Amino acid sequence: MKTHRSMKTAVRTAIVLGIAATTLTGCYVVPVVDADGQQTYYTYPLPPAGTVPSSATPGAPRGAPMPTALTARLYPENDIATATGMVTGTVTNMMTGKGRFQLQYGNDVLVGEATRVSGDERRGIASAYGAGGTYMSCEYQMNTPRQGAGTCLFSNGAKYTVHLGM
Repeated sequence: MKTHRSMKTAVRTAIVLGIAATTLTGCYVVPVVDADGQQTYYTYPLPPAGTVPSSATPGAPRGAPMPTALTARLYPENDIATATGMVTGTVTNMMTGKGRFQLQYGNDVLVGEATRVSGDERRGIASAYGAGGTYMSCEYQMNTPRQGAGTCLFSNGAKYTVHLGM
């Protein structure tokens, strides 16, 4: 009888510890690239298992959207751009009307920022500069906070169509 009771206690203890372990672990790690090209990682804890967060993003404070990392794909539009080919980079939408991005163009890493146009929350302009002297300017329009398109012009005359997001 005593063995059966201690076995029940051991099973209950294992179940309680298993539930505690799964509800107390986990977080999101979000990389953000600043204007200097430095990458910072922010952590956002996951909500306890079985709960539904009040905001769309788990762990985000109410009313404060979390930055979102997007892919930027630039497709050549003229002969100068065709010589380099497709270019990819990352954009971090800060969800405040501002964004930061980074891409490799030839041997130069360009780092810059994007800003939404006043009065039109979907349209924006972006600029970036590389230590090797290359620079670019873009105009874009966002369809959603995570997807958009536009045009980019580089200092060497290369022109690209840019697609942001998925």
